[in-house]
Amino acid sequence: QVQLVESGGGLVQAGGSLRLSCVASGRAFSSYSMGWFRQAPGKEREFVAGISWSGSYTYYTKSVKGRFTISRDNAKNTVYLQMNSLKPEDTAVYYCASSAKYSTSYADEMNYWGKGTLVTVSS
Repeated sequence: QVQLVESGGGLVQAGGSLRLSCVASGRAFSSYSMGWFRQAPGKEREFVAGISWSGSYTYYTKSVKGRFTISRDNAKNTVYLQMNSLKPEDTAVYYCASSAKYSTSYADEMNYWGKGTLVTVSS
């Protein structure tokens, strides 16, 4: 069993930055790949970024590539999402999730989810 708790969301102006954190409970954190997803009002949940269990492989959806960076610290059971050059269209609830897969961007291949943290980007 893994519990995931996100933090770091908030209100920021367009062009600003935020860093999201997701702390995992449990001893198996380093054996899971991790991902960040988001869900904007009235839209479906979408993949944002993912990282392999070792941190050596990262991957992003096209709309955030070059602006967002995913990283992890296995010693702290934590995965991060550094978000720069934020745009109003980045406004959403951001969720972290874990997967037993080496890497995946599919929500139905994630086995544990956090409750989310709200990011609001004003224009």
